[in-house]
Amino acid sequence: MENAFYQTAKEIVNAGYDNLPTELVSSKHLIYSSPATLSFNSPGAKGFGVKRAGLAVPESVMLLVSPGCCGRNTSLFKSSPEYRDKFFFQLLDDTDIVTGRHLMKITNAVDEMLEVLDKRPSAIMICITCVDALLGTDMERICRKVTDKTGIPCVACYMYALTREKRLSPMAYVRTSVYSLLEKTKRENRDMNILGFFTPLNDSSELYTLLKDAGIKNIRELSRCKTFDEYKELSKANFNLVLNPEARHAAQDMQERLSIPFIEILRLYQPDKIHNQYLLLKDTLGVDFDDTPYYENTKKIIKDFKDKYGELRFAVGEILNGDAIEIALMLIKEGFKVECVFATIGELNYRFLKVLAQLSPETKIYSNLSPTMLGYENDEIDCYIGSDCKYYFDDKPGIEWCEDTEPFGYQGVNDLFTALDAALSNN
Repeated sequence: MENAFYQTAKEIVNAGYDNLPTELVSSKHLIYSSPATLSFNSPGAKGFGVKRAGLAVPESVMLLVSPGCCGRNTSLFKSSPEYRDKFFFQLLDDTDIVTGRHLMKITNAVDEMLEVLDKRPSAIMICITCVDALLGTDMERICRKVTDKTGIPCVACYMYALTREKRLSPMAYVRTSVYSLLEKTKRENRDMNILGFFTPLNDSSELYTLLKDAGIKNIRELSRCKTFDEYKELSKANFNLVLNPEARHAAQDMQERLSIPFIEILRLYQPDKIHNQYLLLKDTLGVDFDDTPYYENTKKIIKDFKDKYGELRFAVGEILNGDAIEIALMLIKEGFKVECVFATIGELNYRFLKVLAQLSPETKIYSNLSPTMLGYENDEIDCYIGSDCKYYFDDKPGIEWCEDTEPFGYQGVNDLFTALDAALSNN
């Protein structure tokens, strides 16, 4: 059997971003869906795939228009109490797929949906798949037709795996969809929104405290909205703070439609970079706050961990709350070793890879989706981070680090090392 393909960080950087090997580019080869990748590379994806994300609008329902193979795993969500009476299905047969006749049935399917609901929904999300991508369906027109007939806002969600590698990916597009129902209203000077995730930041994140110190009165997040009325208050924001690049298109749309400007910072795990971002944020807002105590506390937590466990050898995966390359870079900067990283290389994390290649040129970079991973033989490590790594290193201590509550800032780094300490102590 062929050995799993990898290149070292140095080899990738020396070749340049435009010359990534085909084995590390999922759109250029067959996809290998191992148990390590099924949670993000299947219609039944765990976490927030397009289907679950589309229901982030409070009190909304979804009609999934798809062949049975794409919709079958959604029944897993329906079994959860919070998604009961949220998902409905319009299954396509072979004739539908060939002729597109299913498009004439969508409004009738919506009528049937509304008849069985006890409460009128705030919005109807219609989720379509690669079938309609290939047919070139004008879903916006169909949504307008549904709205005209029912009087309920209707929005399209695109579960197009074919566009996963594009600049506007399905997860970027669905973020735009869930904010598209907001209407322009009077903005409040001391109100803001946090954009980027479908679950809230950890309550203990210092970001909330720092923003309050800066004079912000109301900090709103879509995931904390319980009702549609609360959702509509997102329109009052004086600015949006974008924490995930996949929310950039949504922020640009809100700037265009609602005149709400946005500021973008990243979720990072390198303490010095977190500090720099906070400096830039307060300069941009023209306010003052002091993150120094948080910075010093985080550095102490990392030092104490290093003193306790020494120069650990890590594996870092990509199914986690963060970027695998950036987390690997943080570990290396803090004096640990990173033997291997399982990651998708993009324009954003390539800049982290360039620094990583200087500090740890022999770190191996694998693609989870390469068919050659069938021949993967475990690297020698002491600890792992990431759900996919749990599959590869089931005999080693580690953490999955992909809970729904989102880590951010210094708090995220602190909790990461606290979780690692617990995993290693219990081993």
